[in-house]
Amino acid sequence: MKLELLTCIAGLPLLALACLLPEERDGLPRVVRRQSSSNGIPIATGDRYSGGTLAPRGVGTQSVTLTSLLNVNEIASGLKGLATVYGISTFTTPYKTYNGATISGGKAGGNGTCNNAYRVYLNAAIHARERGGSDGLLYFIGDLLYANKNNVGLKYGSKTYTNAQVKTALSTGVVFVPLSNPDGVAYDQSSNSCWRKNRNPKSSTGSAASIGVDLNRNFDFLWDFTKLFASSVRSSVASTSPTSETFHGTSAFSEPETQSIKWVMDTFSKVRWFVDLHSYTGDVLYSWGSDENQSKYSTMNFLNSTYNGVRGVLTDTPGSGSGYGEYTPAAENADNINAATRMGSAMTAATKRTYAVIPAAELYPTSGASDDYSYSRHFADPTKNLIHGYTVEFGFGNSAASCPFYPTQAQHNLNIQEIGAGFMELLLAGAEIGLGDAVTC
Repeated sequence: MKLELLTCIAGLPLLALACLLPEERDGLPRVVRRQSSSNGIPIATGDRYSGGTLAPRGVGTQSVTLTSLLNVNEIASGLKGLATVYGISTFTTPYKTYNGATISGGKAGGNGTCNNAYRVYLNAAIHARERGGSDGLLYFIGDLLYANKNNVGLKYGSKTYTNAQVKTALSTGVVFVPLSNPDGVAYDQSSNSCWRKNRNPKSSTGSAASIGVDLNRNFDFLWDFTKLFASSVRSSVASTSPTSETFHGTSAFSEPETQSIKWVMDTFSKVRWFVDLHSYTGDVLYSWGSDENQSKYSTMNFLNSTYNGVRGVLTDTPGSGSGYGEYTPAAENADNINAATRMGSAMTAATKRTYAVIPAAELYPTSGASDDYSYSRHFADPTKNLIHGYTVEFGFGNSAASCPFYPTQAQHNLNIQEIGAGFMELLLAGAEIGLGDAVTC
């Protein structure tokens, strides 16, 4: 076993486990932390974007202290404002949530106007309680468009970028969805209940905790974990219990929210780079999340039923006995690591808070996650485009809040700087490493 894996596991009890609290990973009910007061940054009231007549602008193009989080109406208004002020196009997926909400996104930059001109997909707020993700994504796009229009650079803390780099980043073509779990976020903001899942009650057993599905266990990647993973790790991979924070739903892509994310990947079919924004562990995670990576045995992969029941054990050795590792071609793995390292280094440089860069499985094995699904698509169907998929876990948690996923004002401002630097570096890395086939519009 690698030393870094031992170190990671040893430190886990002190941290959220990639969006999960320690008891949640073990399938236990979440401990309600009753504090005498909560110092989390408040959610705004009203609409700072005046119904979409004003555009979001973040901390990369101005010196400003953010004093409140965007409410769900402001997220929609901010997206509309980007279209009004900068002329970008927006879209709405064809799937409505249980509560009837739509999921919308925007398209910025690119070398053309057709769908295949967009090569980067940025997604936020799939887990409702992870506050600040929608803000960070909208502020970054606003900064990028403002800097491009006004011929200025960007500055995220100690990390700076020139206007030439801004134009390079924007040329990659960015499709973005700032609110991929609108029902869950609306509920979390109204209840302050540390709510993680969506709000679909289909599998509810009558308790409040049994409402909803963990959207980041609902993608079609090793979804049927009880059959596909080793019995010793199944409790931390996902759950079949509706009361669990990691309940994986009734089938892969059972939820309109995950169907919407798939729709974006299918519609913008030349996307090469994908980031799903989460909080909080201060990590940049690259695929795979099912088991350790290996490039020696090409038939040892998630599609091969020979390995059902042995996946997820990180202490074994691939190729030795029943030892398993998830196959990734060496060149693709190098590119995965390269871009992840650049993101982590940029986020660290911005505020001097240290971000780790590790394979997702080194936190704990998972099934049905968005990053693994995005990367798995070209293996499962060779006609589909290669997508380098990542999870970025911004921030470091708030121990004083009733929910540690609710940042303080100071933490939120640092988080926004780190998100901006990480996204900017991903776009530049994508432009350098490669965006795939030439645009044909």
